[in-house]
Amino acid sequence: MPAARGWRGYRLWTAAGLVVVTALVLVAWFTPALSVRTVRIDGLSTVSEEEVRSRLEIPDGRSMLRIDTNAIAQRVAAIPKVRSVRVQRKFPSSVLVTVVERTPVVYVESPDGAHLIDAESVEFAIEPQTPIGVPKLLTEGSFTGPAATRAAVDVLVTLPPALSVQVGEVVARSISDVSLNLRDGRKVVWGGTGDGERKAAVVMPLLTREGTVFDVSSPNLVTVK
Repeated sequence: MPAARGWRGYRLWTAAGLVVVTALVLVAWFTPALSVRTVRIDGLSTVSEEEVRSRLEIPDGRSMLRIDTNAIAQRVAAIPKVRSVRVQRKFPSSVLVTVVERTPVVYVESPDGAHLIDAESVEFAIEPQTPIGVPKLLTEGSFTGPAATRAAVDVLVTLPPALSVQVGEVVARSISDVSLNLRDGRKVVWGGTGDGERKAAVVMPLLTREGTVFDVSSPNLVTVK
């Protein structure tokens, strides 16, 4: 009998606990007790805060528990200049939106402006002015479009930082014929997109030599002219 009474008492306490928890959830869900009062947006540089806030769609007084963080992130990520978004609840009453913007690694010059392309080969913006410090993509013959862009990007993201800041133009003639025109007039013949790490390792010591054309297309047999 004592065991039975203990079991009944346990069940009563459990039921009471569930009632309390349910009541608290209902209060938080339907009343302003945990409503969103502040929204902070981090990581913006070229994207305006107004544009991001227009995508949030968080009604005044909405409970923290009722906001759909995934849906909010998807709406903000639809902005072309946005690479990724993270939306977090910060209890009791704040929402943090962290944005990672796309960064151009190359651009294509066109009559309508500079087409900016990021490290994922995504064209995400057209700007009236050419971006400072970003190399221009040049193509020749029939090797244009996504294939040329991918080849150029594959090479540029492999470069050591000390070299990437010197590149003024990347010339893609084919997937196996990519070269870099440096801002000081020198040229690096890179060749194909393969062996990138090996080429990156030998190119900087090679550039300390006298010359105008530095060929690392075969990284085991580099040449300078």
